[in-house]
Amino acid sequence: MDKFSDEKLSIAVADLLKTLDLEQLEVNLFRGHSPQTGWQRVYGGLVISQALVAAMRTVEGRNPHSMHAYFLLGGDPKVPIIYDVERIRDGGSFTTRQVKAIQHGRPIFSMSVSFHNDEEMLSHQAKMPEVPQPESLISEQQVRERFGESMPEPVKAYYDRQRPIEMRPVDFGRYFGKKDPEGRFNVWIKAVAPLPDDPAIHQCVLAYASDMTLLDTALVPHGRTLFEPQFQGASLDHALWLHRPFRADEWLLYSQDAPNLNGSRGLSRGLIFRRDGTLVASVMQEGLVRLKRGESL
Repeated sequence: MDKFSDEKLSIAVADLLKTLDLEQLEVNLFRGHSPQTGWQRVYGGLVISQALVAAMRTVEGRNPHSMHAYFLLGGDPKVPIIYDVERIRDGGSFTTRQVKAIQHGRPIFSMSVSFHNDEEMLSHQAKMPEVPQPESLISEQQVRERFGESMPEPVKAYYDRQRPIEMRPVDFGRYFGKKDPEGRFNVWIKAVAPLPDDPAIHQCVLAYASDMTLLDTALVPHGRTLFEPQFQGASLDHALWLHRPFRADEWLLYSQDAPNLNGSRGLSRGLIFRRDGTLVASVMQEGLVRLKRGESL
């Protein structure tokens, strides 16, 4: 059986859902685990999504609408992560939670989450870019088949991993040094297998996926990528706003750009749309993008 068969891809999603099903230790205390993938650090999107799960477990009747997070230390994938939730506020319209992720007795991550029920009001949104539909773009399997031998080794290794989220870049030339003069990067994303209907699961899966390509977008205007061995990158903070309902197992367009890169810090932002053009989320992140010691551009 092919290692990227539908059955194996479903297992990848099942494994993601398992990592999001945190163990409750006390009223406001939860424990999560990282998949043993051989990564040196915990993937930032995993900590974001698990922290969101922890916050949600302490709130009833309201949906999250914004998250603001700081990555304090690199996470150790070999040990559990403890999530400590502080109930900051339970107001008439808004609920606020502060989540601290702890490993080896030290905080590695901190996130504030605000919850609110939608209220009737005027509405508008940004327009979705005009891009090819995902079915017209090459799949990850086709990427491996067509470009496997010519891809840089770090890119090839990335595409050889079994992941719960499929990505279809609108312009795959990005990974071969092609520059975009406006610094834009559009990619379609979705879970590789169906998810349960619970909207909270789709929100947490989107939080997981929102960190996958954003930091790398800071190098798009230069035709470079964090896959190049002389670069190293790390997320410093991450903000996510949820605007409208969506399903994370249906195609979503993640439209990204990077308005600033200076002092080894890149600021990237993204808008996430349903394929019918509905804006469902906005994301911003500042990240460390630096040359490794002894390397040159």
